[in-house]
Amino acid sequence: MNVFYEEAGSFKVGSILTDNTTSLQIEAVHGKRSKIKTSSVLFRFDTPPLAEFMGQVQKVIDELDPNFLWECCAQNTEFASDELAADYFGHKPTAIEAAAILLLLQNAPIYFYKKGLGRYKAAPPDALKAALAGQEKKRLQAEQQSRYIAQLNEFLLPEEFKPLIGHLLYKPEKNSIEWKALETVCSEKKLTVVKLMEKCGAIPSTHDFHFNQFIWEHFPEGTGFKGLESSPTFANLPDLPTSDVIAFSIDDASTTEIDDAFSVTPLSLGSFRIGIHIAAPALGIEPESALDKIAAARLSTVYLPGNKITMLPDSIINHFTLTENRLQPALSLYLDVADDFTVIKCESRIEKIRVATNLRNNLLEQHFNDLTLNKGDFEHTYSNELSLLWKFACKMEAQRGKTNDNNDKIDYNFEIKDDRVTISERRRGSPIDKVVSELMIYVNTEWGKQLTEASITGIFRSQSNGKVKMSTSPAPHQGLGVSQYTWSSSPMRRYVDLINQRQIIALLTKEAPPYQKDSHSLLVAMRDFDAAYNIYGEFQRAMERYWCLRWLLQENIQITNAQVIKENMVKLDRIPLTTRVPSLPDLAPGSYVKLKISEIDLLDRHLHAEFLQKNEP
Repeated sequence: MNVFYEEAGSFKVGSILTDNTTSLQIEAVHGKRSKIKTSSVLFRFDTPPLAEFMGQVQKVIDELDPNFLWECCAQNTEFASDELAADYFGHKPTAIEAAAILLLLQNAPIYFYKKGLGRYKAAPPDALKAALAGQEKKRLQAEQQSRYIAQLNEFLLPEEFKPLIGHLLYKPEKNSIEWKALETVCSEKKLTVVKLMEKCGAIPSTHDFHFNQFIWEHFPEGTGFKGLESSPTFANLPDLPTSDVIAFSIDDASTTEIDDAFSVTPLSLGSFRIGIHIAAPALGIEPESALDKIAAARLSTVYLPGNKITMLPDSIINHFTLTENRLQPALSLYLDVADDFTVIKCESRIEKIRVATNLRNNLLEQHFNDLTLNKGDFEHTYSNELSLLWKFACKMEAQRGKTNDNNDKIDYNFEIKDDRVTISERRRGSPIDKVVSELMIYVNTEWGKQLTEASITGIFRSQSNGKVKMSTSPAPHQGLGVSQYTWSSSPMRRYVDLINQRQIIALLTKEAPPYQKDSHSLLVAMRDFDAAYNIYGEFQRAMERYWCLRWLLQENIQITNAQVIKENMVKLDRIPLTTRVPSLPDLAPGSYVKLKISEIDLLDRHLHAEFLQKNEP
């Protein structure tokens, strides 16, 4: 005697060896013996032989139509499988027929819901319709996915992928058939998704790939200023007095956010007055306004070679930037300086100033540099003013207890034109650098001091044991050698500067400051600024690395010199690019070597460098 039984949700057959009433000892076709409960047996049979049984059952199943059975069975009530089998075949079903009906019911769960051993219920019509539609959708998706895989294997980008390229590269929906097709092909070809997409032509520009990746992650709503692009009108701007100073700014050639300018006015007995003039967008941008909320979300301008993402719209920048030959609102700090370059008086004002000239570093440095200063033949329209500012800057640097220890360090300028990059070196500590940096240190230190003495909250930067942090409490900045330091000189580029400028304006106008020490918006800005600033800085460095690699390809550099930094890390000559050289022998830091460059990958921002020889310094 044989039995047809259910075990762990599956139907099985076996021959009875021992019948113990409540349990059976059975033997399967392949010879395995097991013990089953009698209650799990659906029926017993003698023929056909056990080895032929399931094969014959399958032949019957192949002739059955689950949809027809669903139409035949009782609706809205449970039924036994043997009852349905009897109705379908028109007679008491044979073991083969009973098993076939059971297996079909079991394997068609969208048509029949299981309610117990051998008992089922027909799916409601609406549920069945929805399930069949879902089944058809899955079938079509499987066919579509197979087609995608075939195309991707030929490095052809399916047409349906084109509007989804950004999502697939930067924010994929990993349950989508497009992503699953990509994963399948990547696994077969041992490629990353990015490399596969590149081979399929989905990444025409490696630069845009990196830039868009940053935008997708940090500017999900885009870099535009919705509703704020038009030229603003600021009806609340105060009627400011006009200064009679002749001011000038010093910036890079590409700078549009001109935050600062300077003036030098002769006084009696060899003394003179230095004016440090800072653009004043805080006079027009109200806290919690739509414009302020955008600036608070961005927190800083993002810089990268050949491009930038500004914190404020161009219309606002154009309104407040200290461009030449325009009267502009400014927050000014005036320093009365004796002939020995000692500051004898400080005064802050809110006023309008006229910047006579926007000087640009690349042109000014041809005249204003260490060589011309040492020779004493510095000739320029502002030679007298710049010479005085340079001497004053040297005095201030010495007063802070600092020495010019940056003269051996190099900064790099990137100029991108017609998709070609020019990378030029610029030694730190030049007279231009010293003048600008010392005047900015002075104004940020002085206004931080004034806020502290007036018990007005500001956002301060301090440094202790090499660690820089931001706080609403003033503390020494050891790196600069000052008692307190607050960023307030770049209010169009950094949000913390805009906050501090509002506090300084309140101090000067004797009005209630917008922010108290426990101000939520101030604390949030302080908390978020460092994180955003670090992210933006890392992105800038990553894009500089990208353009360095582009430069190597552009100039067809295959052999280059480099200097060992430590272990197997080196810095290449002429460009700010560091890389590891696995083949580098054990050399002291500072050693000079010659390298062979190969395998430059602009997507991974990686190259292979091979040690050739050690060079003499």
